[in-house]
Amino acid sequence: MSFTESRRTAPELRVNAWIDADGQRLDSPLRLADLGAGYRIIYCFQHWCPGCHSHGFPTLRLLYDKLKDKGVGFAVIQTVFEGADTNTFDKLRVNQQKYALSIPFGHDLPADGKQSPSFMEDYRSGGTPWFTVIDAAGKVVHADFQLDAAQLIRALDTDRAD
Repeated sequence: MSFTESRRTAPELRVNAWIDADGQRLDSPLRLADLGAGYRIIYCFQHWCPGCHSHGFPTLRLLYDKLKDKGVGFAVIQTVFEGADTNTFDKLRVNQQKYALSIPFGHDLPADGKQSPSFMEDYRSGGTPWFTVIDAAGKVVHADFQLDAAQLIRALDTDRAD
């Protein structure tokens, strides 16, 4: 696969607040295994981020449409590293509906005394919009603000054909 980051093992998610694909609050936190055994795509956003809406969500929507039935798991995390009064838990469902994404959405606030949410700390993400792709072996193969959806779709199709 041409998407190569550090190929380090993906840490387990530590995001505690989630809604499911239907917008219902989850009783327990989502884990990577809940996203399936294949590739997993995690998209991080902030509700007030213009780039998240103009670029990130449309890219995610395209990936979801093309890959949801091909064993790829998806999750969205609102990484609240600023603007906690605007980037609130209720915005999860707003964005889930706006983009017609029937996937889990998480709300990741920094722990007391911390500046960054758990996902940003664990995955070393740089802000929003942010795409993380994890392969079936649990390795991070892409982590960046940008993601070429067409290239990823082609790469995943090639991996499956081998």
